Amino acid sequence: MVEEKNPPENVEKVEEEQTAAPPPPEPAKVFTVEILHMIKEAQQQHGLRHGDYQRYRGYCTRRIRRLRKALKFPQGDKRHFKRRDVTLGQLTGKRADERFIHIPLISAERAWAYAMQLKQESNTEPRKRFHLISKLRKACVYALQLQELCNSDAFDARTKLECEAYVAWMHGSLHFELQLWKTAGEHLKRAQVVYENLAKALPEDEQELYRAKVNEFTPNLRYCAYNIGGGRAAGGNMDDLLEFRAQGLLENLDDLVNKTKTESSEGLQTIEWRGRKVTVRPEKVRLFLLSAQELDKGLEKASKIDSKIELIERTLMDCKDAIQAVKEEIKQDPKLRSLTTGQTVSGIQYLLAYLSYIRHSRTLQRNLCLVEQAKANFDDPNQKSQIGGGDGKRVRPQDLTRLYEIILQNVTEMQQISGMEEDQAYQSEIENLALTFKAFRCYYIALTLVDMKKWKEAVALYERSSKYASEALKTTTTDVFNLSGELKKLISTIDSCKFSAHAYSVLEDDNTDDPIFTSKSQKSSKPLFERLSQYKEDQSLHTKNPNVFKMVPEMEAIPCKPLFFDLALNYVEFPSLEDKLQSPGKKGISGFVKGFLGWGGNK
Repeated sequence: MVEEKNPPENVEKVEEEQTAAPPPPEPAKVFTVEILHMIKEAQQQHGLRHGDYQRYRGYCTRRIRRLRKALKFPQGDKRHFKRRDVTLGQLTGKRADERFIHIPLISAERAWAYAMQLKQESNTEPRKRFHLISKLRKACVYALQLQELCNSDAFDARTKLECEAYVAWMHGSLHFELQLWKTAGEHLKRAQVVYENLAKALPEDEQELYRAKVNEFTPNLRYCAYNIGGGRAAGGNMDDLLEFRAQGLLENLDDLVNKTKTESSEGLQTIEWRGRKVTVRPEKVRLFLLSAQELDKGLEKASKIDSKIELIERTLMDCKDAIQAVKEEIKQDPKLRSLTTGQTVSGIQYLLAYLSYIRHSRTLQRNLCLVEQAKANFDDPNQKSQIGGGDGKRVRPQDLTRLYEIILQNVTEMQQISGMEEDQAYQSEIENLALTFKAFRCYYIALTLVDMKKWKEAVALYERSSKYASEALKTTTTDVFNLSGELKKLISTIDSCKFSAHAYSVLEDDNTDDPIFTSKSQKSSKPLFERLSQYKEDQSLHTKNPNVFKMVPEMEAIPCKPLFFDLALNYVEFPSLEDKLQSPGKKGISGFVKGFLGWGGNK
């Protein structure tokens, strides 16, 4: 028999299947659980703001029931109870869910809340103190379960640190009630050290909660030190001892803190403005900041002013949405709404101030583009020589004055940004910016007065504009909008314009004594043919509509009708018409009746 051999193609396929690498395993999920933030928020919303521990305990019970039902992790059925604790299997694998870790955490909170409720009731019923101790022991058991789960690779360094501090605080509370002062002080000091280092590793806007928790441990630690040593010196030695013991109990504290810093910097985007870092949480704000960084590059590539204005306006619309997202987040937090002026500005409010600054600065940049566009038409040589006449299509000095008025209003809004009132460096920069734009505004107001032949007022405005520009150049602040060069150019321009306006003013005063060069004749609106004997420099003669001769004659007064009065009528004698009148006859009763009844006939 002949043995069958695999063809070369099949051999290659078999070799490929044997040498093919297995598919790469899916990366394990790593969860982040902000334990302190989660329990503090739940406590403030469900009774502990008013010290109602019973209400909070009821909330924890309902929360555990909802979690087990949603996760399909019940403890038996309606008739039989079968305890099921959370294991590491529920937190790893494809079906891993972060909510499983909430079950032991909320269970510990429920037992602790029951203990605190019994502590309030034990003031009148001392026997409830034994029940209080048993509930605290049960809370410590759930806290240890939580720690055992969090020490796995399924959780990051921040969760491990928070769990470590939570377990230490729970054991410290138990030992404090048992009046074991030494061990209670050790556990509480351990939790305090962890929370202090954790606050240093997190962004600035999240540090306030952990620092407040650190301050909560101070009265209990003092009381423990007092009961151990019984004096001030003993208390000081106890503090040194406890801090040494706490650092020794947590050997990997520095490693966990470093990991937390790295993870927080990678997981949350931070921005730095005026020497302060702020965490950016809303997704809209992150996307806007990324697009805002690319705006300057787009403006450099844009050649036309219209395209620059369009790019800035799009960014302003995105900035408006980002500000609205931050305001909605502030509305959801009652602590941020109650912050008043004079208190420390929180991270989210500092972020709002930064976004408001971006909005106002970009609006200012857009207005400067409009000014640049208007100056391009205003500085045209053919139109620049037409100041005083014009056909209405050119840019007048009044238009530029109006633009600078809008810019100054925008600068005032930048100065009034909430949270920046106490920043002296920022306020000085904005004041310098206001002086810069006041100088430009006064200059164009002076040009408007020159157009109206008000020379003295124009000279005064030139002086004020030069003063503002000099003061703006004296201060050494960051020139964000690159206006220092334009200020220097403005000062040199003002010097020549000022002397010209002053010369015209002197010339006008000298011509008042000459009857030929009267001010009335210079300011009159007579056409040229009526003042041929007078010399006057009239710029309107070079325009399209020179005032030379009035084509339509003026209205003149004429005599009213009739053209003459008939005075001869008074001397005319008319003939007598008495013979034409009927003489009165004698009439009897018959004539009267005939006339009355109509028998007399027609006459």
